[in-house]
Amino acid sequence: MTASIYDFPKYYDLVYGSDWKAEVEFMEYCFETYAQIDVQNVFEPACGTGRLLFRLAKRGYHIDGLDINQNAVDYCNRRLKKHGIKEQVVVGDMCDFSLDQPADAAFNTINSFRHLETEKQSLAHLKCMLKAIRPGGLYILGIHLTPANQPDALSESWSARQGHLAVNTRMWLIESNQKQRYETFRLCFDIYKPSGSQTIQNDIRFRTYTRSQILNLIGKVKQFEIVGIYDFAYEPNEQIDLNDNTEDVIFVLRKKS
Repeated sequence: MTASIYDFPKYYDLVYGSDWKAEVEFMEYCFETYAQIDVQNVFEPACGTGRLLFRLAKRGYHIDGLDINQNAVDYCNRRLKKHGIKEQVVVGDMCDFSLDQPADAAFNTINSFRHLETEKQSLAHLKCMLKAIRPGGLYILGIHLTPANQPDALSESWSARQGHLAVNTRMWLIESNQKQRYETFRLCFDIYKPSGSQTIQNDIRFRTYTRSQILNLIGKVKQFEIVGIYDFAYEPNEQIDLNDNTEDVIFVLRKKS
């Protein structure tokens, strides 16, 4: 069976949902440490199944989110409704949107930003985010950079289980073009249930960024300032030094007052 993994939010949520606690606690640390305003309203572009929005809502934050995939949005809103939380997630394009009211903070932590394949789209997204955040508020942006000493083969695999449902995930690089700034990964879910098994596999294309390229892009949106740099370990007390071989980066951007 060939389909988009994003059309199967239950499996996607299981595969990517295990690290939510470290991410949520890291974000709350950033809210308290770097924001110049009280963070009560939080927004996530490309929120998918809302694995983090949902947990933040349970901690008392008012949430908003958008995603381009209708299945993911429906899944997220059903989960919010089940827990008595207002359904605040809508279908939308992360580089062409506006909010009724700006948020105090926003986040995008698992490489969704790299789905924007052109400089025009990426810059449009950052400009939308600038309008979506109050002065003194934050945008926490996670992204995988292309290091100078890139390994020849990039692949990873992991497993997740919930009750009688198990998903084995494999992801490997099938094409890389640094001149045109894209790389394509093949992502495969092998799904096992009591009723049988199935495989969902599709290719995902990402825009690539070196250290200098991402800094140049952020620098074009003058009202954002970088106030913290971390990696995907989400360790609040361990900022990293950004260099040409840095790979996983979380930028804490603050909108200037």
